[in-house]
Amino acid sequence: MTQETTGQATEAYRGKRVLITGGLGFLGSNLAGRLVALEASVRIIDALIPGMGGNLCNIDGLQGRVEVAVADLRDPEALVRALDGVDVIFNLAGQVSHIDSMRHPLDDLGINVESQLRLLEACRARTPEARIVFTSTRHLYGRPERVPVDEAHPILPPDVNGIHKAAAESYHQLYHRVFGLPICVLRVTNAYGPRQLIQHDRHGFIGWFIRLALEDREITVFGDGSQVRDFVYVDDVVEAMLQAGLSERCLGGTYNVGGSQPIAHRDLVALLIELAGSGRVRFVDWPADRKAIDIGSVYLDSTRLRQAIGWEPRTPLREGLARTLDFYRTRMACYTAPAPSRWEVA
Repeated sequence: MTQETTGQATEAYRGKRVLITGGLGFLGSNLAGRLVALEASVRIIDALIPGMGGNLCNIDGLQGRVEVAVADLRDPEALVRALDGVDVIFNLAGQVSHIDSMRHPLDDLGINVESQLRLLEACRARTPEARIVFTSTRHLYGRPERVPVDEAHPILPPDVNGIHKAAAESYHQLYHRVFGLPICVLRVTNAYGPRQLIQHDRHGFIGWFIRLALEDREITVFGDGSQVRDFVYVDDVVEAMLQAGLSERCLGGTYNVGGSQPIAHRDLVALLIELAGSGRVRFVDWPADRKAIDIGSVYLDSTRLRQAIGWEPRTPLREGLARTLDFYRTRMACYTAPAPSRWEVA
């Protein structure tokens, strides 16, 4: 992102009333901090479902500078209050565990589809002019037919979570086409960085590997570790969202937000252990439930987003991992406290 466009973002968000759904989670809380710095008026709604990444530690330093509602998007009264007077909605709420979605598909349906449709209906009725940026996922491409994967690739969800994410994305696209809601969809690859959930490995392996390395524990890699992925640092994702929230060109579009350095799992782990100065790796056979929904090597082509708003990832993987490790070294207690999943406490 150029200094010019960053400056434009600073001016454009000053005084804007912004709602972040899922704002106590990883991406949402980093976005909230950036928006506060840009002098926006920030409101967060988050259900704080245990085990899903919402964490009050994520807004340390923002108390009194953001408005927080602990509520579910399926609560009509809470939704009405959250939408009151907003100019921009960053819609990040959702359940991202692929394993949990296969074990509890109806719960995933409620969180990832019903809640999204309720939000869109409420926006249509109350805030039809509010700009909406919906954060989707590269996972809905499934096992790729080709790499890098561009937006024209077939949608082939490998699990229940992917199907529900694809449905939520389709609802957003429909409400733009039919009702004229100003919506942009971003499909984000493997994001990583400070404030990421590291309590368990059900939300992806990168946060879990970071914890294991810092605790000098064994990192288990499935297979031979040759599968390749791309990773994008959270600050770069936030900049993509901020720019998409301003761009007229993005309206009605769907855009990949990918990393710049595809890397094999085994090389990622080696780099992580090197930077942490601790940890070790062991390669094991794939568990049956994980193998059944694995998508192999996949990384994204973000050319469309670069052409639309000039975005590209700026943070090298080594630098981003080093920053992330430094963040958790002084905050591990807050991010490793045991937290059951919603399914375990329901």
